[in-house]
Amino acid sequence: MTTTVKKRVPTSVRKIAVTAMLAALAAVIQLLEIPVPAFIPEFVKLDFSELPALIASFVVSPVAGIPVCLIKNIIKLTTTNSAGVGELCNFLLGIAMVVPAGFIYKYRKTRTGALIACLSGCVISAVLSIFVNYFISYPVYFQVLAPEEAVLGAYRALNPNVGNLWDALIWFNAPFTFIKMLLDSIITFVIYKPLSNALKRVW
Repeated sequence: MTTTVKKRVPTSVRKIAVTAMLAALAAVIQLLEIPVPAFIPEFVKLDFSELPALIASFVVSPVAGIPVCLIKNIIKLTTTNSAGVGELCNFLLGIAMVVPAGFIYKYRKTRTGALIACLSGCVISAVLSIFVNYFISYPVYFQVLAPEEAVLGAYRALNPNVGNLWDALIWFNAPFTFIKMLLDSIITFVIYKPLSNALKRVW
Protein backbone atom coordinates (compact mmCIF):
# COMPACT_ATOMS: atom_id res chain seq x y z
CA MET A 1 0.00 0.00 0.00
CA THR A 2 1.41 3.37 -0.99
CA THR A 3 0.63 6.77 0.45
CA THR A 4 0.32 9.72 -1.90
CA VAL A 5 1.98 12.81 -0.48
CA LYS A 6 0.45 16.05 -1.67
CA LYS A 7 3.21 18.53 -2.36
CA ARG A 8 2.66 22.02 -0.97
CA VAL A 9 3.15 24.84 -3.45
CA PRO A 10 6.23 26.90 -2.48
CA THR A 11 5.51 30.12 -0.63
CA SER A 12 7.22 32.21 -3.31
CA VAL A 13 4.90 30.79 -5.98
CA ARG A 14 1.85 31.46 -3.84
CA LYS A 15 2.99 35.04 -3.23
CA ILE A 16 3.41 35.60 -6.97
CA ALA A 17 -0.03 34.11 -7.62
CA VAL A 18 -1.71 36.34 -5.01
CA THR A 19 0.11 39.43 -6.31
CA ALA A 20 -0.93 38.63 -9.89
CA MET A 21 -4.54 38.11 -8.81
CA LEU A 22 -4.58 41.46 -6.98
CA ALA A 23 -2.97 43.19 -9.99
CA ALA A 24 -5.72 41.85 -12.26
CA LEU A 25 -8.36 43.03 -9.79
CA ALA A 26 -6.74 46.47 -9.63
CA ALA A 27 -6.75 46.75 -13.42
CA VAL A 28 -10.49 46.03 -13.51
CA ILE A 29 -11.24 48.49 -10.70
CA GLN A 30 -9.18 51.21 -12.41
CA LEU A 31 -11.50 51.07 -15.40
CA LEU A 32 -14.42 52.02 -13.13
CA GLU A 33 -13.54 55.71 -12.83
CA ILE A 34 -16.00 58.05 -11.13
CA PRO A 35 -16.09 61.79 -11.91
CA VAL A 36 -16.74 64.04 -8.89
CA PRO A 37 -17.22 67.45 -10.54
CA ALA A 38 -18.69 69.01 -7.41
CA PHE A 39 -15.27 68.80 -5.74
CA ILE A 40 -12.71 68.70 -8.53
CA PRO A 41 -12.74 69.25 -12.34
CA GLU A 42 -14.30 66.38 -14.27
CA PHE A 43 -11.04 65.38 -15.99
CA VAL A 44 -9.73 64.24 -12.58
CA LYS A 45 -11.56 61.02 -11.69
CA LEU A 46 -11.90 58.85 -8.62
CA ASP A 47 -11.12 55.15 -8.59
CA PHE A 48 -10.28 52.59 -5.92
CA SER A 49 -7.53 50.72 -7.74
CA GLU A 50 -4.92 51.32 -5.00
CA LEU A 51 -7.02 49.07 -2.73
CA PRO A 52 -5.62 45.75 -4.13
CA ALA A 53 -2.10 47.24 -4.10
CA LEU A 54 -2.45 48.19 -0.44
CA ILE A 55 -3.71 44.71 0.41
CA ALA A 56 -0.73 43.22 -1.46
CA SER A 57 1.66 45.37 0.58
CA PHE A 58 0.02 44.21 3.80
CA VAL A 59 -0.51 40.53 2.98
CA VAL A 60 2.41 39.61 0.70
CA SER A 61 5.24 42.09 1.35
CA PRO A 62 5.73 45.88 1.53
CA VAL A 63 7.03 45.98 -2.04
CA ALA A 64 4.34 43.69 -3.50
CA GLY A 65 2.17 46.73 -4.13
CA ILE A 66 4.68 47.97 -6.72
CA PRO A 67 3.99 45.29 -9.38
CA VAL A 68 0.25 45.65 -8.69
CA CYS A 69 0.45 49.40 -9.39
CA LEU A 70 2.68 48.79 -12.41
CA ILE A 71 0.57 46.07 -14.04
CA LYS A 72 -2.74 47.90 -13.62
CA ASN A 73 -1.29 51.01 -15.27
CA ILE A 74 0.30 49.06 -18.11
CA ILE A 75 -3.12 47.55 -18.83
CA LYS A 76 -4.73 50.99 -18.54
CA LEU A 77 -2.36 52.26 -21.26
CA THR A 78 -4.47 50.37 -23.80
CA THR A 79 -7.34 52.82 -23.21
CA THR A 80 -5.42 55.94 -22.18
CA ASN A 81 -6.33 59.42 -23.35
CA SER A 82 -3.46 61.11 -21.52
CA ALA A 83 -0.49 59.99 -23.66
CA GLY A 84 0.52 57.71 -20.80
CA VAL A 85 1.33 60.50 -18.37
CA GLY A 86 -1.80 59.88 -16.31
CA GLU A 87 -0.78 56.26 -15.86
CA LEU A 88 2.78 57.26 -14.92
CA CYS A 89 1.50 59.64 -12.26
CA ASN A 90 -1.02 57.10 -10.99
CA PHE A 91 1.83 54.60 -10.63
CA LEU A 92 4.06 57.06 -8.74
CA LEU A 93 1.31 58.17 -6.36
CA GLY A 94 0.16 54.59 -5.85
CA ILE A 95 3.56 53.34 -4.72
CA ALA A 96 3.99 56.49 -2.61
CA MET A 97 0.91 55.31 -0.73
CA VAL A 98 1.27 51.54 -0.50
CA VAL A 99 5.03 51.03 -0.03
CA PRO A 100 5.48 53.26 3.06
CA ALA A 101 2.23 51.86 4.47
CA GLY A 102 3.44 48.32 3.86
CA PHE A 103 6.78 48.86 5.60
CA ILE A 104 5.20 50.53 8.64
CA TYR A 105 2.66 47.73 8.96
CA LYS A 106 5.37 45.08 8.58
CA TYR A 107 7.04 46.24 11.77
CA ARG A 108 3.87 47.12 13.67
CA LYS A 109 1.18 44.55 12.90
CA THR A 110 -1.60 45.94 15.08
CA ARG A 111 -4.74 47.92 14.31
CA THR A 112 -2.96 51.04 15.53
CA GLY A 113 0.02 50.20 13.35
CA ALA A 114 -2.24 49.69 10.34
CA LEU A 115 -3.93 53.03 11.03
CA ILE A 116 -0.57 54.84 11.27
CA ALA A 117 0.61 53.04 8.14
CA CYS A 118 -2.42 54.03 6.08
CA LEU A 119 -2.50 57.65 7.26
CA SER A 120 1.24 58.01 6.59
CA GLY A 121 0.80 56.65 3.09
CA CYS A 122 -2.15 58.98 2.46
CA VAL A 123 -0.15 62.05 3.53
CA ILE A 124 2.96 61.09 1.54
CA SER A 125 0.92 60.44 -1.60
CA ALA A 126 -1.07 63.68 -1.22
CA VAL A 127 2.05 65.82 -0.78
CA LEU A 128 3.84 64.09 -3.65
CA SER A 129 0.79 64.64 -5.89
CA ILE A 130 1.45 68.39 -5.86
CA PHE A 131 4.91 67.99 -7.35
CA VAL A 132 4.14 65.04 -9.65
CA ASN A 133 1.22 66.93 -11.17
CA TYR A 134 3.11 70.23 -11.43
CA PHE A 135 6.27 68.86 -13.01
CA ILE A 136 4.98 65.79 -14.91
CA SER A 137 1.24 65.56 -15.55
CA TYR A 138 0.08 69.06 -16.27
CA PRO A 139 2.97 70.13 -18.56
CA VAL A 140 1.95 67.22 -20.80
CA TYR A 141 -1.79 67.88 -20.38
CA PHE A 142 -1.29 71.48 -21.48
CA GLN A 143 0.28 70.22 -24.71
CA VAL A 144 -1.99 67.24 -25.39
CA LEU A 145 -5.39 67.87 -23.83
CA ALA A 146 -6.03 71.56 -23.16
CA PRO A 147 -4.09 74.82 -22.70
CA GLU A 148 -3.19 75.97 -19.19
CA GLU A 149 -5.84 78.67 -19.03
CA ALA A 150 -8.56 76.20 -19.94
CA VAL A 151 -7.45 73.84 -17.18
CA LEU A 152 -7.20 76.65 -14.64
CA GLY A 153 -10.62 77.83 -15.77
CA ALA A 154 -12.07 74.47 -14.73
CA TYR A 155 -10.59 74.93 -11.27
CA ARG A 156 -11.72 78.55 -11.04
CA ALA A 157 -15.27 77.45 -11.80
CA LEU A 158 -15.12 75.65 -8.46
CA ASN A 159 -13.07 78.28 -6.62
CA PRO A 160 -12.54 81.74 -8.17
CA ASN A 161 -9.57 82.31 -5.82
CA VAL A 162 -7.36 79.89 -7.79
CA GLY A 163 -4.63 82.13 -9.13
CA ASN A 164 -2.19 79.64 -10.62
CA LEU A 165 -1.47 75.93 -10.96
CA TRP A 166 0.16 75.71 -7.53
CA ASP A 167 -3.08 76.98 -5.98
CA ALA A 168 -5.13 74.41 -7.89
CA LEU A 169 -2.89 71.53 -6.88
CA ILE A 170 -2.68 72.53 -3.21
CA TRP A 171 -6.40 73.32 -2.76
CA PHE A 172 -7.85 70.58 -4.95
CA ASN A 173 -5.52 67.80 -6.10
CA ALA A 174 -3.67 67.18 -2.82
CA PRO A 175 -6.86 66.93 -0.71
CA PHE A 176 -8.48 64.83 -3.45
CA THR A 177 -5.52 62.43 -3.46
CA PHE A 178 -5.60 62.21 0.33
CA ILE A 179 -9.33 61.44 0.38
CA LYS A 180 -8.97 58.91 -2.47
CA MET A 181 -6.24 57.03 -0.61
CA LEU A 182 -8.14 57.34 2.67
CA LEU A 183 -11.18 55.66 1.12
CA ASP A 184 -8.96 52.80 -0.06
CA SER A 185 -7.59 52.55 3.49
CA ILE A 186 -11.05 52.44 5.06
CA ILE A 187 -12.15 49.63 2.74
CA THR A 188 -8.91 47.79 3.52
CA PHE A 189 -9.67 48.04 7.24
CA VAL A 190 -13.07 46.48 6.66
CA ILE A 191 -12.01 43.56 4.48
CA TYR A 192 -8.38 42.95 5.47
CA LYS A 193 -8.84 40.64 8.46
CA PRO A 194 -11.26 38.14 6.85
CA LEU A 195 -9.26 38.27 3.60
CA SER A 196 -5.98 37.73 5.46
CA ASN A 197 -7.44 34.77 7.37
CA ALA A 198 -8.71 33.22 4.14
CA LEU A 199 -5.30 33.57 2.48
CA LYS A 200 -3.50 32.11 5.50
CA ARG A 201 -5.55 28.93 5.17
CA VAL A 202 -4.08 28.32 1.72
CA TRP A 203 -0.68 30.09 2.17
